[in-house]
Amino acid sequence: MGRVAAIQMNSTDSVDENLRTLEKLIPEAASRGAELVVLPENVAFMGVPEDGKILMIVEAPGQGPIQKFLSKLAKQLDIWIIGGTLPISAGVVADVGAGVRVGTRDSKLVYAACFVWNNLGENVARYDKIHLFDVKVQPKQEEYFESKTICPGKDITCINSPLGKLGLSVCYDLRFPELYRKLFNMGAEILTVPSAFTAVTGKAHWEILLRARAIENFSYVIAANQQGLHRNKRSTWGHTMIIDPWGTILDVLPEGEGVVVADIDLDYLHDLRSRFPVAEHRRIF
Repeated sequence: MGRVAAIQMNSTDSVDENLRTLEKLIPEAASRGAELVVLPENVAFMGVPEDGKILMIVEAPGQGPIQKFLSKLAKQLDIWIIGGTLPISAGVVADVGAGVRVGTRDSKLVYAACFVWNNLGENVARYDKIHLFDVKVQPKQEEYFESKTICPGKDITCINSPLGKLGLSVCYDLRFPELYRKLFNMGAEILTVPSAFTAVTGKAHWEILLRARAIENFSYVIAANQQGLHRNKRSTWGHTMIIDPWGTILDVLPEGEGVVVADIDLDYLHDLRSRFPVAEHRRIF
């Protein structure tokens, strides 16, 4: 048995402001017993992806103030942190000496990278968002073109943790069940979904898709979402939630910034999987 949390935010275009919010919410989650905390997508910067301003805060892997901040908090609070997404350089590579090569700010593309820090503050995993949100939600009113500034990832990431095996995903990935079935095949027991799901699509599909991913894979789902009207004039749905393998919502925060918390019971999960052996019943691969 272990306790997890998901944080809901209304991130702005100010990194400092967003980190100050995290300085309050992550310790709150830890004070409620959470051993693992999931942050939302675009946690440190919520601008307009197409305008290129995100390139102003791009970091190299393992370097930069945002990564150092989250690593430090994980160690101080003795918790694991799944860091939403951060803009990590995807382009030009520079030799900085001593055999170290890092991405530079000259690139016009970034990865939407989801890092995992353990309770020692060590970066133990990274997942780069694979599916990019190039969508006309409302023609001529609400359009998104993430591929203008974001480079898609290629690798599926599933890692061990003290609470169970974690399958990493981000936001728009939620619409692609084949990703989650691959994570299930890799042994995932807990699926994490940092998101900035829009208000329009969230109202229609957010809960349905999350519960479907939990049910079809008999897995816990931790979905941390952005919420409300942002300074970029776009609205996100909120309803951050944690769902158990039966599809039951254990905790949810419809709106406002805050924390949701729930317990993970792997004995319950494996009992369900033994009684409903979907992995053995598959006929299509």
